[in-house]
Amino acid sequence: MLPILRATLPFTIVVAIVAYIIFYFINSEIPTALSVVIGVLLGGVLVPILRDLKGKGNAAHRSDDGIVGEEFTGDSATLYVGNLPYRANEEAVQQLFETKGVVINVRLMKDRQTGRRRGFGFVEVAAKDADKMINALNDSEFQERTLKVREAKDRQEQ
Repeated sequence: MLPILRATLPFTIVVAIVAYIIFYFINSEIPTALSVVIGVLLGGVLVPILRDLKGKGNAAHRSDDGIVGEEFTGDSATLYVGNLPYRANEEAVQQLFETKGVVINVRLMKDRQTGRRRGFGFVEVAAKDADKMINALNDSEFQERTLKVREAKDRQEQ
């Protein structure tokens, strides 16, 4: 399920129930199923729009997991993360690093031919948080693997 849908599903259900109740009391000629469908459609359209507007109106926004983050515009640093479990995904790695600071982007490398993860990736973070993340997460346990976290080196021209 998409993160935006997972985050807005409870609100969509509430809007659908409220629409059902309103349509039931205002006009009882509308079939029950139709009033629920109208409520779900209204909730499915309005809730993400309102959530997006709320996030753009403030400098801070609430992410899907409840952590309050900031729209980042400052200097960034890229960290190399090695010895990742092959089952780890971008969202899990992002949640791990967000406990230590601001995460801008997560890229986990995949094999071009098989599409399977290669066990390492790169996390772009706020430059001010990079050293703190390296110190806290290097040689730490993540999904039964010991992570290696270092500042990424620039790619060499070949």
